[in-house]
Amino acid sequence: MPTYLLVHGAWHSGRCWDRVVPLLEAAGHRVLAPSLTGYGDKAHLIGPDVGLDTHVADVVGLIAEQDLTDVVLVGHSYAGLVISSVANQVPDRIAHLVYLDAMVPEDGETAVDVLPVTQALIDLATRSESGWRVPPPAGLFGVTDPADVAWLRTLLSDQPVRCLQQPVRLDNPAVRSVPRAHVHCVVGVPEGITRRPVPAIQPNGSPSRVWELPTGHDCMITMPAELSGLLLGLA
Repeated sequence: MPTYLLVHGAWHSGRCWDRVVPLLEAAGHRVLAPSLTGYGDKAHLIGPDVGLDTHVADVVGLIAEQDLTDVVLVGHSYAGLVISSVANQVPDRIAHLVYLDAMVPEDGETAVDVLPVTQALIDLATRSESGWRVPPPAGLFGVTDPADVAWLRTLLSDQPVRCLQQPVRLDNPAVRSVPRAHVHCVVGVPEGITRRPVPAIQPNGSPSRVWELPTGHDCMITMPAELSGLLLGLA
């Protein structure tokens, strides 16, 4: 059975998947939901040198350390960049890429190329006192339940600006054979956020798989059962 490796997006930690992990495990799967460098239990490692390459190394290192194969690699939001470069390095270990309301890059692109509004975050960070910290946005990613909002606030950390500046690498021809799926959260999309259309045919030549969830950006918190059902459909 495939292993699910869930990669959180900017500002979050691995604990954002707490409601999804038990549902996938109940179906018999091994599930890993690590915090990337600078977040959660690794928050003390945050610094100006932490970037996209750091987070790619986190995930590639975990796959190697755990000798994972047949991996369903799920990337939320910013982590669409992360999982793309991870698959470029270890395509033979990845069974499926899932872009969960995520940035979907081409080779050599940065976050700004995929989502131009990101430039405003970079500008704010570089002009700030630190010169590199990007604080979480005021709106909490479509989470509205007061208890959920309070819990989510405990998970959030600043994002190092380097994460938004380093380019994705997709120069390994083998990565094109990895199947992809896309999950779009379609409620409350913030102004200025424009999602790239998903081509009808994915890089491996198969028809694209695109699902929609009627909720906000953090669907792993607001619709964990529905999201888990979609992910299990890939197994």
